[in-house]
Amino acid sequence: MPLTKTLVAAALLSMASMSSPAFSADEYNTSSGLTAAGAPLGLHGVDPVAFVNLGNRIDGTARHTAVHDGVAYYFASKETMDKFSANPAAYLPQNGGFCTFGVSVGKKFDGDPQYAAIVDDKLYLFLNEEIFREFQKDEAGTIAKAAENWKQIRTTAAKDL
Repeated sequence: MPLTKTLVAAALLSMASMSSPAFSADEYNTSSGLTAAGAPLGLHGVDPVAFVNLGNRIDGTARHTAVHDGVAYYFASKETMDKFSANPAAYLPQNGGFCTFGVSVGKKFDGDPQYAAIVDDKLYLFLNEEIFREFQKDEAGTIAKAAENWKQIRTTAAKDL
């Protein structure tokens, strides 16, 4: 009997996690595995509020975790976590945290916080330094193309692009 209850609980937990928006076809760029909060980690553990407000890449900690739309974000302090919780849209990386240049050409590549830009108070991530330099040649054009493509590829699995 205990084994049956365990199997049923595991099946229910599995179904619940599959219905989460974060697990639907790579809508968010997350690290593999789950955090202690039970959700995959977004933005490589970097505090999105500090990034947007200060333009500085500051690592967050598991001690200050907020989950939004099935994705866990780490924060450097309770204050930045509370700011995020009050208005997540102001701090979330654009294009689900995928490389903005990649999205502009219809792909979902990893967005690395080491290569990022804040444009009009929005956070954009890039795959690497070379791609970031390409973005800098036409920031507005790349952002516009990415915004248009994101509407089409948001719910498409990265492997299918």
